[in-house]
Amino acid sequence: MTQNPASRIVHINGWPGTGKLTVGRLLAKSLGARLIDNHMLLNPAEALFARSNPLHASLREQIRRAVFDHAVRADPADSFVFTDALADDEHDSAMFSWYPDLAAARGADLVAVLLDCAPEENARRLISSGRSEALKLTDTARLQQLRANYKLLRGLAEHTVEIDTTDLSPERTAARILAHIGV
Repeated sequence: MTQNPASRIVHINGWPGTGKLTVGRLLAKSLGARLIDNHMLLNPAEALFARSNPLHASLREQIRRAVFDHAVRADPADSFVFTDALADDEHDSAMFSWYPDLAAARGADLVAVLLDCAPEENARRLISSGRSEALKLTDTARLQQLRANYKLLRGLAEHTVEIDTTDLSPERTAARILAHIGV
């Protein structure tokens, strides 16, 4: 399929609390893109089932598949910003493969963004107001365990950018991403 220069798929990956949604909102607004936050895909399963219940994973998979199947058919000029918290393991690598497939099916550029910050700053942000109401992780011990046992997946794409958000505002982070991709 021919590349549609106006269409982009931006995939923002990072630990919970690194600013993915806030930066994603800013990018979506700047790019005129549609934002698909990972909690949009995760929260229906969270509301119905414990993570240990196999129906949780099954529902998450079905929702993700439906969103991607429909995103392929969206207006060819539409761009999308997705957020995720993917680890560098076989399961999450397979999940990331959906993004290059979606970009190829849409003839869109894929931009892989990795956001991280210092562990102390990450823990501070994790307990900020509004996170628990949005069904986001607020357990700092769980975050510490994730950071100790996993590495973030560095999605490979033609445009890949890694940013440490420790001392950056969301606006500056978004501006760096936009500058990297030439917008």
